[in-house]
Amino acid sequence: MTDTNTTAAAHGGDPLPPSPYDRIARIYDPWSVSVVEDVGFYVEEALRATGGAGGGPIVELGVGTGRIAIPTARAGIRVIGVDFSAGMLEVAREAAAAAGVEALCDFRHGDMRSPPVTERVPLVTIPFRALLHMETEANRRQALAAARELLLPGGRLIFDVFAPGDADIAETQGRWLQREPGIFERADWDTAARTLTLGVRGPEGETAMTLAWLSVVEWAVLLDDCGFDVEERYGWFDRKPWRGGEDSIWVAARRD
Repeated sequence: MTDTNTTAAAHGGDPLPPSPYDRIARIYDPWSVSVVEDVGFYVEEALRATGGAGGGPIVELGVGTGRIAIPTARAGIRVIGVDFSAGMLEVAREAAAAAGVEALCDFRHGDMRSPPVTERVPLVTIPFRALLHMETEANRRQALAAARELLLPGGRLIFDVFAPGDADIAETQGRWLQREPGIFERADWDTAARTLTLGVRGPEGETAMTLAWLSVVEWAVLLDDCGFDVEERYGWFDRKPWRGGEDSIWVAARRD
């Protein structure tokens, strides 16, 4: 577990500021309960990278409440999970204990641009579009450089992102829509800046956060610049090739 000194060191010596996710930590799982399509994919990749149950650790950046880390631990893989939100990590630790995998989950409070991890691992994952919280080119490069530094030679970075389509923007722009019973979300799209301001509100909290997207071509260039070779680019978690569309899942190997 991360102590105060480690947390401070991960953010230039200062304690981490509050995260927008802190305010919805207790409704995050009910809000995202229908998002299950990616879990099996990331568990399979963890098993592949570590040689099966009993392996690891792997690192998950943007671990949140452990939605993917805990099923990975259930498969027998040790997970180091890093997240900027102390509130989300509190929920993750409770969930890991309830699932009986607390010993396999090491949750650490930190920034994905400078994660509090000294271990070197065969796999780093950034699931559920978390990399889109890196809003600037500089921040994206910092996060990718940090992920590369964590990897063993030949290790892989796997993440998923999106670039919205016109229909999605038109259907959701500026409207509060009920995502799950009692939990609403609102999307405010800025296509010029290529940012999404996402609002979430429910009975136990309300927040807003910003995500920024890139084109698939731009992600490919960025990965190459940051020392990665793209091995696979999927269009969905069933591993179908990307042929155009909103979602892209990337498997990139550290170039040595």
